[in-house]
Amino acid sequence: MALITTGAITTGAITTEPEAGIGQSAGSTAARTAARQGAAAALRPLAIDVAVPIGAYYVAHGVLGLGVVAALAVGSAVPMVRTVVGLMRERSVNGLALLMLVVNVVGIALSGFTGDARLAIAKDAVVSSVIGGAILVSALAGRPMMSRGMRPFVVRGDAARSAAWDRLSAGDVSFRRNERAFSLVWGGMLLAECAAKVVGAYTLPVDTMVWLGTVFLVAAIVLATVVANPFAARLGQRISTETAA
Repeated sequence: MALITTGAITTGAITTEPEAGIGQSAGSTAARTAARQGAAAALRPLAIDVAVPIGAYYVAHGVLGLGVVAALAVGSAVPMVRTVVGLMRERSVNGLALLMLVVNVVGIALSGFTGDARLAIAKDAVVSSVIGGAILVSALAGRPMMSRGMRPFVVRGDAARSAAWDRLSAGDVSFRRNERAFSLVWGGMLLAECAAKVVGAYTLPVDTMVWLGTVFLVAAIVLATVVANPFAARLGQRISTETAA
């Protein structure tokens, strides 16, 4: 007569435990590997659309010694190609790629006016305003741009959590509200940083603004992270509840 056991292999009246948890260990390792691969796949668009253009600009300008316009043109190559390919193949617009393209085009358009040191500082603020404005518009239009950057950290490469995100983002009112709020915070903070930098550019000494401009940006990022974190936490909790259900 067989004995009913939990977590053991049963044969007749003799039960044997699985060998030293080898199966469990292998399953856990496979899960961790899948999670890492999923996170990498989710972060790849961010790396291509944001990190590559920025990195290309700094390498071209700071390392190769190209002028600002030429360096911005080099940084525009990847987002331009991805935007065009998206329109031709998928009949859709890659939001992040298009945003980086617009930022570079604005930088090129304003680069001719950088003879004035104060205007050069204000130009950097205008670039921030383009990004902040685009984020705000995307949130108000119901397609919050910051969700793409936040999602990998919430779903953590887990297929079930990723599927839960898709379901909730498609129709859950509360989930969508927190998505929009997250983007609104970031967009608003970037616009506030832009306004502070423009005011400082024309009211404070140039030598002061050279380092204070960076402080403004870092402060905006820190404040946005702190203020927006509760919305991200609510999204994570909702995802966990949906996945468990």
